[in-house]
Amino acid sequence: MALNWKLVIDSRNAATLADFWAAALEYEVEDPSTLIDHLLAAGQIGADAVLEHGGRKTFRGYAGIRHPDDPFDELSGVGRGRRVLFQDVPEDKTVKNRLHIDVHSEPDGLDALVARLEGLGATRVREFDRGPAGHWWVMLDPEGNEFCAA
Repeated sequence: MALNWKLVIDSRNAATLADFWAAALEYEVEDPSTLIDHLLAAGQIGADAVLEHGGRKTFRGYAGIRHPDDPFDELSGVGRGRRVLFQDVPEDKTVKNRLHIDVHSEPDGLDALVARLEGLGATRVREFDRGPAGHWWVMLDPEGNEFCAA
């Protein structure tokens, strides 16, 4: 039986990076506010574990995004399918990623995709054009994590 998984990305500001990637991938930011309200009311977490972002409560230092067509838990807001979790860590990113996301455009849509990603806060680094083998841009998200637009 295949295992479920999620991609976890270290961050300096999980909620802001989740916003970028949700917009870039056309995913939804998970909404844990109902779960947070239950945990606060039960005294299982304190107010210091929570912050408000985008008009709703979220866990301090964590934010998830999920594919809009995949199932999710209505209490926690956590996706049960294609999902990316961002978690704050104290150290800065210092070297190239060993794992990265490739964002694919529609046929002949690379220029529009790159422009849209730049509009969201990404930065172009280097273009590769290998003819029939592929054409892509290495880019950086707002925290400097490398990814490719192809």
